[in-house]
Amino acid sequence: MKTTLPRIVVITRPTPLDMLLRRFGTQDNAKFYVESRGQDFARVLHIHELQQQAVSAVLRAIPPEQRRAQVSRDDLDRFLFNRDDVVFAIGQDGLVPNVAKYLDDHTIVGFNPDPATVGGLLCRFTPAEAPGVIAALNTDTLGGFVLERRTMVVAVREDGQQLLALNELFIGHHTHQSAKYRVSVSGNGPGQSERHSSSGVIVSTGTGATGWTASIVKQRGIVQQLPTAVERKLTYMVREPWPSIATGTDINFGFLAEGETLTLSSEMEEGGVAFGDGIEADFLEFNEGQTITVRLADRTLNLLAKP
Repeated sequence: MKTTLPRIVVITRPTPLDMLLRRFGTQDNAKFYVESRGQDFARVLHIHELQQQAVSAVLRAIPPEQRRAQVSRDDLDRFLFNRDDVVFAIGQDGLVPNVAKYLDDHTIVGFNPDPATVGGLLCRFTPAEAPGVIAALNTDTLGGFVLERRTMVVAVREDGQQLLALNELFIGHHTHQSAKYRVSVSGNGPGQSERHSSSGVIVSTGTGATGWTASIVKQRGIVQQLPTAVERKLTYMVREPWPSIATGTDINFGFLAEGETLTLSSEMEEGGVAFGDGIEADFLEFNEGQTITVRLADRTLNLLAKP
């Protein structure tokens, strides 16, 4: 047993019912809205109830003497993590990437409140397993569990602003219409450069290879082996590059290893952005005169896993 127990930070995201209550004020109003559109309000209640049960089960498993905090995903940008915190994400798999960029060498554990409908690729534990997980985390050996040090990707603007992601980065126009930029690939050898007009660029980690990247790979018929979640390697893919007398399509897919970069220089007057893990509200501006360089992040996400 550790001499000082880590603080456990429980993180959740609003349920569909929570979001409806924000819009309509009362449950009766929310029920009327959902059912008036031919949808099942019972499903909304069921998802909310499963989430509440999961949170209650995890909180009950924390020893009374152990410090704890509970925070919504919406408040993470204002929450101060301690160095020794252990993070519990309770919800869908997407909650883990939402949290990842706020962590720095913290351990995170994903709890799945609804194994019947949630895949559990990142939220691998059930709430009933919380007592055993907490007991393991309170020792120096992790009780036989392992830490997956998952690769992350970082985008760095020319002015030093940075954006981290666990799954993937999108760089392009915020409406996903044609984005104009110059792209350069550099590594240990001579770089390549090309002007593009495309639907944007995706740069993915091995974790992201099971998400958005997987659909692009299937649609394009890409057969190359994608990186694993812990491999220090990224995949970049250009969406629908347009061939013209001014723009090319040769740089459209490839990999970035340690020390290699993908650099994009914007030629857009407005609307250019870079965002990570599907969170469009948290973005870097990417307009005329601005440059973004993408590379492997030094930071990793430390995800607790079963042996």
